[in-house]
Amino acid sequence: MTTTADKAHAGIDDQRIAAENTKDQSSAALRENFVENGARKLVALDVDGTLVNHDGHMSDAVREAARAVVDAGHEVVVSTGRSLNATLPIIELIGMTKGYAVCSNGGVTLRIDTSLDAGYEVVDRVTFNPGPALRVMRSKLPTAKFALEDEEGNFLATERFQDASFGIEAKGVDFETLLESTAVRVVVSSAENTPEEFKEAIDTAGLKGVTYSVGWTAWLDIAANGVTKASALEALRRKLDVEPSHTVAMGDGRNDIEMLDWAARGVAMGQAPEEVIAVAHEVTGTVEEDGAARILLSLLD
Repeated sequence: MTTTADKAHAGIDDQRIAAENTKDQSSAALRENFVENGARKLVALDVDGTLVNHDGHMSDAVREAARAVVDAGHEVVVSTGRSLNATLPIIELIGMTKGYAVCSNGGVTLRIDTSLDAGYEVVDRVTFNPGPALRVMRSKLPTAKFALEDEEGNFLATERFQDASFGIEAKGVDFETLLESTAVRVVVSSAENTPEEFKEAIDTAGLKGVTYSVGWTAWLDIAANGVTKASALEALRRKLDVEPSHTVAMGDGRNDIEMLDWAARGVAMGQAPEEVIAVAHEVTGTVEEDGAARILLSLLD
């Protein structure tokens, strides 16, 4: 989950029980609020595991539903852990010609406008000094691979470390170069460790002054302190003058927890882990069942 280093959390079991006890009642009440007066909504959509499956494929049903919500005039915000260049194809697929996207788990915010030469501009980029976090993680996971997105949108990486979420080819550098760089996002991956070993290493690392999220496998994303999808979305909500009660978010990962908690209607995908489901107001079908399409179409009622 995404968490600041010293943030305390309620027990997962307690959260899940509370969510299950109130889910039906909350969902009914929220649905009534969202259809009243045809209110303009801010709709934050995770990408991997939500709009696209884990092979990167977006179904026709999800694409058509997302385009319908865009065409209806709602403020659709693609909100993803992906970096800028890996986010742009999703924006094109769902037919966004204007609007905003939150990339790098809140580290980068784009304004989409196809009249611009590049089709977008970066309106916010939050950076931090990655050195302390990199040093402590290397001490815990000496065989891990490390990469970072720098303040100019480049990716620097140790060894042959490449991932589709980077969106561009990473440049190979030594570890000392990473320590001296300014980062938007740091990625740590360790194929040699089990997810349990990886989590234990993070738990004992005592990361401070940063925000971090643990992925589905032995994968860690690190951002500046306090930066999450939710922090970037709240800034956009205020800018776009959308009422807090008219916010919707949908996702499946631990890096979506703050976003689902932030939204008035937080929807977890059916395959989401327990701690994600625990903070959601409702649960839809899995990504393979086109669960996102059902929720998107409900916004058009």
